[in-house]
Amino acid sequence: MSFQVVFLKSAELDLKELRDYMIKHFGNGTWQASYAKIKDAVNTIGTFPPGGSVPEELERLNLTQYRQVVSGMNRIIYEVRQEIIYVHIVCDTRKDMKSPLTRRLLRIGST
Repeated sequence: MSFQVVFLKSAELDLKELRDYMIKHFGNGTWQASYAKIKDAVNTIGTFPPGGSVPEELERLNLTQYRQVVSGMNRIIYEVRQEIIYVHIVCDTRKDMKSPLTRRLLRIGST
């Protein structure tokens, strides 16, 4: 069974920022390779959503409905609701994510 994957506006902006940064600092070829890995990871969660792990930062807050997969140097944070996967965040694994991640997901969860 394949799930529908929906990139939320926040994740689309994350991808755009990531693309701009990588092209500027590392070139288009590096971006294309990284983007291909991200697409592969998204396809994988689309066929097997439980494959991701609960982000440690969110597990401590008991927000276990969110999961993550790591793709190269990027994290993809997503949530599964029935047969739809919502991608919330795409970011560099080296970023300190605790406060921005918590703020964004708590804001989304309260709307």
